[in-house]
Amino acid sequence: MKPPQLTPAQIRELGPPCYETLALPQWTDRNNHVNIRWFVVVFDDAGDAFYPTVKLSDADHRSRESGTMDLEHHVHFVRELRPGDRLTVYLRIVGVSAKRFHYLMFLVNESTGELASIFECVNTFVDLSRRKSAPWPQEVRTALETLHAGHSGVSWPAPLCGSMSA
Repeated sequence: MKPPQLTPAQIRELGPPCYETLALPQWTDRNNHVNIRWFVVVFDDAGDAFYPTVKLSDADHRSRESGTMDLEHHVHFVRELRPGDRLTVYLRIVGVSAKRFHYLMFLVNESTGELASIFECVNTFVDLSRRKSAPWPQEVRTALETLHAGHSGVSWPAPLCGSMSA
């Protein structure tokens, strides 16, 4: 699957980034670029930074004895990253159901002005006392649905892999 020709300007229609970082020298491999495993680390850290905005902070989870778990991923590597590159991650929700949400993250290399990677994921809410998926608390679902509605208004279609849904 060829990635869409999305520009950073289009991606910025989603609002401010949910995460910013620098590509660290220790992330490089024998090709002297950031190894693919670190792309996933950046996306995971971006998810952790995003969660408090929808009432899923660590404190929220402790009070509910809950968590979230990823069920499926698809990562599209578009451009290489080099040590010292300034990185931002933008999130777009593409679906919300009673227990899950489906989203994309866009990793932008601000140093080069290029899209570096697209991460697609389905995530579920979990009742940790039972270790089972559970319905979102209402305030979380409302926050997710509100973001989803806003993200639906951007000018470009979501570049979905086609095999996942909430």
